[in-house]
Amino acid sequence: MVNVEHLKLFRDVAQTRSISRGASLNGVTQSAASQHVQELEKMLEVELLDRSRRPLALTPAGRLYYDLCRDVLRRHEEFAAALGRLKSDVEGRVRVASIYSVGLSEMSRIEEEYARAFPLAVLEIEYLRPERVREAIETDRADLGLISYPEPSREIAVIPWREEEMVLAVAASHRLAHRDVVAASEIAGEAFVAFDEDLPIRHEVDRFLREQGVMVDLVMHFDVIQMIKEAVALGSGVSILPRRVMRPEIKQGRLAAVALKAPGLVRPVGIIHRKRKKFNPAAQAFLDLLRNSPEEEPEAIQHAGRAHDSRLFAQVRKSGTASAKQSPVESSNLTPSK
Repeated sequence: MVNVEHLKLFRDVAQTRSISRGASLNGVTQSAASQHVQELEKMLEVELLDRSRRPLALTPAGRLYYDLCRDVLRRHEEFAAALGRLKSDVEGRVRVASIYSVGLSEMSRIEEEYARAFPLAVLEIEYLRPERVREAIETDRADLGLISYPEPSREIAVIPWREEEMVLAVAASHRLAHRDVVAASEIAGEAFVAFDEDLPIRHEVDRFLREQGVMVDLVMHFDVIQMIKEAVALGSGVSILPRRVMRPEIKQGRLAAVALKAPGLVRPVGIIHRKRKKFNPAAQAFLDLLRNSPEEEPEAIQHAGRAHDSRLFAQVRKSGTASAKQSPVESSNLTPSK
């Protein structure tokens, strides 16, 4: 007998084109997933997967069954959402996938507000790299995603959230720390701590430096913004970061944010979700809370959020999630990556 879990399993196998990845997304073993597909093919008397190709491909019959799985799962989701609306209290579960740098102290505040307003709802937030956030949305492992430089696609819709000013981040003892504004040319030759090359924010910073004709000395790069802030605070180099995410370290006197003569240099942050997604009451309530969140964080909340930042930073260092890559520089300067 085929149930909702089986439909989800085949949908994920088809989307990832991998039995092992589909199994992992559904919390089952690869052998169990493979056995289920074989039993399904036996029941339908037709092959659903072309196993001669790598990665796996759907046969024409497999495409028909995949479309059926998506339709049934969407209807099931719509039913659950409609049923939830019949209830007076907001309850249920909302799954959120977020990039690390969305503003961890701010997320701590939003989590607390949500818990107070909707005590029967369950909020689950997972911090991931940008491509994993999109993947979580596409495979329906998350209801909402928070991501910078969001791009819509055939499967994903984007809700603009905010634009964050990009500034020069320096240690409090740096020679430029007490300046109100600097030109990009003033950091020529400076040791520079960057984002990993495959991240959209790195592409934008590289583009800005290239347009300004500025060469920097790339000393290290990371995929987690907290690691960049720590490196800058320790005097390893300067960086260009969203001012918003530097607030805790500025309050602590560890970092300084110096405005750049760069009108329009901002980091757009958006909320993404699957197109035609029917939100349950818990997800809709969280989306409304995000869209109504203030632009500025209250002082007390910024202070409380520092502990949240520190805990996540400790988890990142322990788990090795950050790609803490230090690049020995053989020449005196490096041009920004293209």
